[in-house]
Amino acid sequence: MPACEADIVVDEQTALLLTRTIKKPTTPLPRLQISVLLLLQLAEPITSQCINPFINQLVRELDITGGDERKVGFFSGLIVSLFFAVQAVAVMQWARLSDHIGRKPVLLTGLFGLFISMVLFGLSRTFWALVFSRCLAGVLNGNIGVMKTMMAELTDSTNIAQGFAFMPVVFSIGATIGPFIGALARPHDRFPIFRGAFWEKYPYFLPCIVSATYSALAFLLASCFLKETLPKILRVPDNESTEPNISKSTRESPVPLRELFIFPIVISVSNYASLALIDMAMLALLPLFYSSPIEHGGLNLSPSTIGILLGTFGLLNGVFQAFFFAKIIKRLGAKNLFITGISSSILIFLLFPLINLLALRRGVSPIVWVAVVCQLVITIIMDMSYATIFIFITSAAPNKRSLGATNGMGQTLVSICRAIGPAMSSSLFALSLEHNLMGGYAVYLVLVVTSCLALLLAAHLPSEPWQRD
Repeated sequence: MPACEADIVVDEQTALLLTRTIKKPTTPLPRLQISVLLLLQLAEPITSQCINPFINQLVRELDITGGDERKVGFFSGLIVSLFFAVQAVAVMQWARLSDHIGRKPVLLTGLFGLFISMVLFGLSRTFWALVFSRCLAGVLNGNIGVMKTMMAELTDSTNIAQGFAFMPVVFSIGATIGPFIGALARPHDRFPIFRGAFWEKYPYFLPCIVSATYSALAFLLASCFLKETLPKILRVPDNESTEPNISKSTRESPVPLRELFIFPIVISVSNYASLALIDMAMLALLPLFYSSPIEHGGLNLSPSTIGILLGTFGLLNGVFQAFFFAKIIKRLGAKNLFITGISSSILIFLLFPLINLLALRRGVSPIVWVAVVCQLVITIIMDMSYATIFIFITSAAPNKRSLGATNGMGQTLVSICRAIGPAMSSSLFALSLEHNLMGGYAVYLVLVVTSCLALLLAAHLPSEPWQRD
């Protein structure tokens, strides 16, 4: 090779290496808008988690099962799943609508739906009234997908991990507050101020109205302070029209739905769905396991104890995610962290039968509590997978104007899995006991196999998320 050509090749290679090693400076996060967005996100985990401490007791008191304790898990899981089943039908429509009319109107509609549905849930005294309130919440609420879209629009490639790291933290905070609110159930049994005919007739109205009040406050907050992020309807001043980011985003348009079925989106969304299936199955099992009698595969804990237990570990989860997630994903990498989280679910499911066997022999002794704490600590590891997969999905979108549809596609599939998860695990729990399958523990074998299949799917993710402009 002539010397001059060799010099050119060396110079090109050197320039390429320098380009790869020079990192963009991290863009500061828009703190006010992200803070408002996260406060709005808090409404959904509060309203969804506040019913967990008392839903099984509510099913028993309404005599939905005809006195058959083994069927409680089936009906409670069905009620929990209805929200996600109906949401799966509506969420894609809300997401695509947000690509045209804006994110803010869709978020306000969802918050209104949460408020109304929780008030109705607290006043429900029949199975079908509970069904109606949960379905209403699902059909009016497509917020989580739209919130992820707004987070992506408020960040860029330098700070997206930092922005999305806050979302599971907020969910953990909501999952902390929700069970504590749920522990306010049956206030007439403990607080003299609530003694009266109304509270005796509607013993679960207090936690529902408290969570509904937060949704109402979030509605007012969004109305006053949340700014629209959809590029098409942003007002761009003339003197800023030459900015590359603004001009590019305003020229882009949402791609047709069929063009979203590309490998990066499909594999990312599929892994999100598998995580949601496993997580929701586990979340439905925890209160059912804690509340069921020891001889029926549980620990026989009270609703208030369950609320305090789940709330405390939700708080610890939030603290851990806030302080350690960014460091851990930087050290392990996105794919390795996601696989670690999925792997931890296997240990979670294996601990359920071990804890019950210990309780059968020794009662709810200190060693049982140690095992319970170990299990809940492992759930913290599993929850890190959420922020990781959010980054994969966002980076897979064809362009910024398609973020709503991309997240909507993911949320649709995830809503289906979140509907299946609680119904699957609670029904398997009931069937395992009713037919004494593997001593009543067959449910956990099925869930371990499901986690192993999710691991195989996770292996197809790239080592790091796709590059995003």
